[in-house]
Amino acid sequence: MSPYLRNLFGEEIPPEKKKITILSIEAKYRKEVVREDAPAWVSKRYTAPSQVFEMFRDLQLEAKEHFIALHLDGKNRISCLDRISVGSLNQSIVHPREVFKTACLSSAAAILLIHNHPTGDPTPSREDMEITRRLKEAGDLLGIKILDHIIIGDSYLSFVEQGLL
Repeated sequence: MSPYLRNLFGEEIPPEKKKITILSIEAKYRKEVVREDAPAWVSKRYTAPSQVFEMFRDLQLEAKEHFIALHLDGKNRISCLDRISVGSLNQSIVHPREVFKTACLSSAAAILLIHNHPTGDPTPSREDMEITRRLKEAGDLLGIKILDHIIIGDSYLSFVEQGLL
């Protein structure tokens, strides 16, 4: 049987060819300076919430809420940073899909959650507690552990140190 169709006059019509185009995805990394004047004891290995506060204390100066995820490898070394959301004065929109999309691409073994409270009070809100619970559940399903959620204000609050995670 011929691959050609025939028109009303019996003439063969060659089949139309279509180009199939699909988006291809790839991870692209770029370097970002987090702090210019970090003390020597601060390393790229996560050891304590105070270390994260020291690395990201400049978030105290921000007028808007920033939500950041640090991706860690199997030895708790920080492999990359993902600025998930920049919100308003007192909230930012965070969805588990956005947090774990890049964590999967970077092959993160664990993540640290960080956000600031521009008011200076690091006390977690009801929304902070709820999103942390949802992110922990999603991480458990994906096999990516949430090591801590640190809120930066005039000082910091660690969910782990407070027994909230």
